[in-house]
Amino acid sequence: MSEAELTPVREGHRFDEGALRAYMVDHVDGYGGEPLAVRQFEGGQSNPTFLLETPGGEYVMRKQPPGELLPSAHQVDREYRVMDALAPTDVPVPEMHCLCEDASVIGTKFYVMEHVRGRLLTENLMPAVSREERREIYLDMVRTLARLHSVDPETVGLGEFGRPGNYFARQINRWSRQYIASETETIEAMNALIEWLPNNVPADVPPVIVHGDYRLGNLIIHADEPRVVAILDWELSTLGDGLADLSYWCQEFHGDPQGQGLPGADLEALNIPNEQDLVDAYCREAKRPAIDNWPFYIAFNMFRSAGIVQGVYKRGLDGNASSTHALEYRTMARERAERGWGIVQGMLR
Repeated sequence: MSEAELTPVREGHRFDEGALRAYMVDHVDGYGGEPLAVRQFEGGQSNPTFLLETPGGEYVMRKQPPGELLPSAHQVDREYRVMDALAPTDVPVPEMHCLCEDASVIGTKFYVMEHVRGRLLTENLMPAVSREERREIYLDMVRTLARLHSVDPETVGLGEFGRPGNYFARQINRWSRQYIASETETIEAMNALIEWLPNNVPADVPPVIVHGDYRLGNLIIHADEPRVVAILDWELSTLGDGLADLSYWCQEFHGDPQGQGLPGADLEALNIPNEQDLVDAYCREAKRPAIDNWPFYIAFNMFRSAGIVQGVYKRGLDGNASSTHALEYRTMARERAERGWGIVQGMLR
């Protein structure tokens, strides 16, 4: 992660750094010694993330945000558990150092993990990356996602990581409730999706480990090679249908064509695979047949994304968001819901 993304710890997220230091001395093998310097990463809208610097090494801490939390949100213990379980596999995750579930230590639950160095690329067009590397990074993202979905949850101790029942039905129910709890205005398209989606879920499939927020901005790319070296931000991980991850990532092709993202870009000139290229590559890597009813998956993810950004905006209004940019999300829930409902209407014509 780059220095530009680090800030002093923001006022609303300060905690007892002495208590953290004492906890790490007791619970982190080979703790790097004194002094401990703490800075906050600007990126991330949910669980505040901090760089911990010591003379003997660097660490990253993720903690719950301050204030009242929505039910089932900000589960840093789930993040820790899934990354720790994946450590012996070929899925690239940071090494986990410790999990503290005692909120009395610094005010919330938190965990400490390895600081993985590399490139954090937040722009899908990757303007700072060579033309040759762009395609290879996207294709390695496909390979990495397929490797994640090939892990047997039972084998790594995650057989009970998700709830029983259809993944999409569970997710639609969850994000409908989360959205309603964070609602700040009436969005007719969101209400239409909340009504239509539960009646059109695909058939259930054997569950895999689903990341829940798989995209370029949640990956660390090797400093010199076009490959993924760490998947970050597992807060929304669970067991379910791997197509949820793939379609969540591919919703990037359905954003605002007036922006600086994938819609409207000359992908061939940029040497970036298009949506169908990525879907086909995933099917090859995952050794699965072609995907039926692909528009449903995109519409579902537009709905889910709208629910997520609505929560970010509401936390911004309440003053306990993880980023200073939270209030900029004011119109995003409406925009994403309307795109999602537009895809459904296209299916129904």
